[in-house]
Amino acid sequence: MTELSRPIWPAYPLSAFVAGLGHCYLGQWKRGAIWFALYVLALAFLSARTLSGALDFGEPFVVTALQFESVAYTDVAVPLAVLVICLLDVYLIGLTRRTAAKTAASPASNGS
Repeated sequence: MTELSRPIWPAYPLSAFVAGLGHCYLGQWKRGAIWFALYVLALAFLSARTLSGALDFGEPFVVTALQFESVAYTDVAVPLAVLVICLLDVYLIGLTRRTAAKTAASPASNGS
């Protein structure tokens, strides 16, 4: 399938799964890489405090990382905000492509 005949809807769940993956699906590799890097940075720097206690040898990693009382609001809010804005960006790209496809498909009138 070419990039223009490919359906847009799979980009939405891909972006919800991993930020930037929907952009890569739509063929915008640089934009997808930037969104992915922003998401990883948000997870790494803002969630590092939450996961730092998970690396102790006393308890299993998954059990410690999933303890909700040790999670602060900012540890979740910033990566989630990056993900939501990434989804909005994919939606706007899809909207632009649909609008461009409709205008290209309909013949232009000359006013007469």
